[in-house]
Amino acid sequence: MLLYPGWRSFFSSLFCHALFQLCKFCGTFFTSAIDFCLQDSPDINTEDFQAAVDFLSVQDSVDPERIGILGICGWGGLALNTAAIDTRIKATVVSTMYDLSRTAAKGYFDSFDNEEARHQMRESYSAARTDIYRSGDYGRAGGCLPLPVPEDVPFYMKDYSEYYKGRAYHARSLNSNEGWNTIGTLSFLNQPILQYTNEICSAVLVIHGEKAHSCYMGRDAYAHMMEGNPNPENKELMIIPGAVHTDLYDDLDVIPFNKIQSFFQTYLK
Repeated sequence: MLLYPGWRSFFSSLFCHALFQLCKFCGTFFTSAIDFCLQDSPDINTEDFQAAVDFLSVQDSVDPERIGILGICGWGGLALNTAAIDTRIKATVVSTMYDLSRTAAKGYFDSFDNEEARHQMRESYSAARTDIYRSGDYGRAGGCLPLPVPEDVPFYMKDYSEYYKGRAYHARSLNSNEGWNTIGTLSFLNQPILQYTNEICSAVLVIHGEKAHSCYMGRDAYAHMMEGNPNPENKELMIIPGAVHTDLYDDLDVIPFNKIQSFFQTYLK
């Protein structure tokens, strides 16, 4: 299995340890692109998954016909995107996923899905790029809100702050500190991912929390994947009752490790 949970997050080690105990093999790989300029890229982040599969495929200790991947949060969507193009991947687990291209272009809950709002973003990003090049300073967009979080902010912002600023704070985590650079997600604005996931033949398990603010992205991604899919029998959607987004980061009583284990054992045998 290839575990790919994003950038310098505590839950990468937690997932890797737990899955190793169950499955006896798990590798954690971190993204390369954002180490240089603290930004995301749908193309490079997908390539990072594929590069890890390249590496595993030629190891004497690895059966190249039994490679699976697991992505969490934003890298859940990118794992699904990779499964849509790389047939070497035989099983994919997507946990508490984001569709980063959807949130970049439409906002949370598709709240600014209109031409005017996107044009304003393009204007802002374009001006920022000129300023950045002139000054040589990318600047930072800001991480999660400091604790304690004001009572009047949306729940998902509290959820993130309690995780990144609280129980899982790390000095090198972007979300725990100053965040991505100011134009860090620009390339997602006009590059929708997940376009042909309904052609994925390999096995996919989508896991989401019932109370997660992001659950609509997991449900919609699964629904799209199932539209006319040639192999619907190996696709599953698992909704965890009562769970919020970050419960599936680090709550050992909520994360369905046994289900993940049985899924991989079924489709990687």
